Amino acid sequence: MKLPTVQRLIELNRQFYTDFGETFSATRGRIQPGVRRILDALDGDEALLDLGCGNGELARTLARDGHRGAYLGLDFSLPLLAEAESVPEGISAEFREVDLTKLSAISGQLSAIRSWKLVTAFAVLHHIPSQELRLDILETVHELLAPGGRFIHSNWQFLNSPRLRQRVRAWSEAGLTEADVDEGDYLLDWRSGGTGLRYVHHFSQAELSALAESSEFKIAETFYSDGKERNLAVYQEWRKR
Repeated sequence: MKLPTVQRLIELNRQFYTDFGETFSATRGRIQPGVRRILDALDGDEALLDLGCGNGELARTLARDGHRGAYLGLDFSLPLLAEAESVPEGISAEFREVDLTKLSAISGQLSAIRSWKLVTAFAVLHHIPSQELRLDILETVHELLAPGGRFIHSNWQFLNSPRLRQRVRAWSEAGLTEADVDEGDYLLDWRSGGTGLRYVHHFSQAELSALAESSEFKIAETFYSDGKERNLAVYQEWRKR
């Protein structure tokens, strides 16, 4: 994928989460069942770096669960971060405005804070355009993790839903063509509080396996969850080699 296209897709999503951040947050008032399954398996003392923390619902859930480890959430959407600050007392939580596509540039600041036992990225990687940029983020995550650390992420499997398939739009609506983007890239519309467009990549398990191998992770677990059919997201736990 050429750099101008990468920049166009990044800006498309940035604009969406700026214009529709508040409306989007209203649809994210609870964690997904797959995330709940992961949290139930935590020890409770993990130092957790949350990439794409959104409105802070994960941190609020951890606080209610009595999580004792430190939490740092990163996101580029100021409307979502404004809501993230409403975290109950009882958890050491902090939020920062960070563009995850530039994560490697600030990794030194994050590693100086602490050695992270767990990094999460729920519904995040599918918004990152291009293989090169995804690998840059994943290699940075690998560096940030403590020995034996875990990276747990989920990716939207919207093509499993006939309803969501109807949200797919032509690339011309974003000023692009099919030839500009990669296989598995889609443009989806948003219909709440106005009409918006988002870039989303639909990952296959083979693709995720290749990314894990290239960034020196070992896949420890894969499962599907969320939605009526429990197949709207694929979750994976990767272990640092």
